[in-house]
Amino acid sequence: MPPVNAPYRPEGLTARPLHARIDADAVAHNLARLRAALPAGAGAPRLWATVKADAYGHGMARILPALRGADGLAVLHLNDALACRRMGWQGAILVYGGLYSPADALLVDAPGLHLVITHAAQLEWLAQAPLAHRPAIWLRFAGDIHHTGFAADDYRAAFDAARALSRRGLTGEVGHLNHYARADEADGVGNADAVFRQVIAGLPGPVSTSNSAALLAHGARAADTQWVRPGLALYGASPFADRSAAQLDLRPAMSLHSQVVGIQRVKAGAGVGYSGAFVAPDAMRVGIVTCGYADGYPRHAITGTPVIVDGVRTRLLGRVSMDMMAVDLGPVPHACIGTPVTLWGAHGLAVEEVAASAGTIAADLLAGLNARVPVQLASQDSAR
Repeated sequence: MPPVNAPYRPEGLTARPLHARIDADAVAHNLARLRAALPAGAGAPRLWATVKADAYGHGMARILPALRGADGLAVLHLNDALACRRMGWQGAILVYGGLYSPADALLVDAPGLHLVITHAAQLEWLAQAPLAHRPAIWLRFAGDIHHTGFAADDYRAAFDAARALSRRGLTGEVGHLNHYARADEADGVGNADAVFRQVIAGLPGPVSTSNSAALLAHGARAADTQWVRPGLALYGASPFADRSAAQLDLRPAMSLHSQVVGIQRVKAGAGVGYSGAFVAPDAMRVGIVTCGYADGYPRHAITGTPVIVDGVRTRLLGRVSMDMMAVDLGPVPHACIGTPVTLWGAHGLAVEEVAASAGTIAADLLAGLNARVPVQLASQDSAR
């Protein structure tokens, strides 16, 4: 099988019919949709397209051309930033992970980098690094998520240390970055933002706070910043439990497809799958679909998780195994071996709906798709 980032070629597909379909045009549409949610004009926030986890599993090389309308990219590691440069991206790049060791400071020596700084030692490492290019600095406030970043009592001292580096010509502008823990909730931003604004009150520098949920649900606050950082919505998934991607005018950029590869006629009272997790209430036809948890489909998806068979909505039965799953063919009496199956992202089956049924989130499914799943590009669908 070709490397995960290799262009799709028909000869690259294995005999196994499982494949993911990536639509870069959908990413371009979603980017424009998110841009339209922001105010226009000279003072409008700029937009970093978050492309962590190989662009949420879509493949950076595949979707980078669709992000030409972004003002910058946001990645996790410095190595990711350098890879984007090798792919031809010339704009700004935000590095969420900043520096993990003094040796990482040597990788910063490239133009247009913005580093997120989460503890004081990172500033000391930068002070000792002989850099030809000055990275911009974003101090992360720990905020209400308390993952990484400076607490309120430590923030101003960190700002003073960062500004000292800037005055010495070792770094560029110093900005302020926050990430809300509950931006997908109607009341999830107000108090957190008030605390953050109090911490940075009177301090110069640009501000960045908004991910996809904050941008779409709390637009006025997003408009009062200099940079926004959408991720999930770029790939066509809704960050909200009560609003679908379609309602937000977002288009799915990834769909997962397979086929029925076997049919079982199961008697009433018989179990299906490991441990007989599903027991047939009546005699029924069960389809076996080639896709399992080794492909990235969630093992913990429960009976009833929606599946589309030949355009008809039906359900998963029993436990997902390593390479296959069972589905109810009752609603699809004409199904046979070779009948197409959609597992998410097309025919009205949103990836976030599948994720919710499995007790997880859409990003987990998108970024977790295994490299053994071949990829087909939507642009090549129309070319054939």
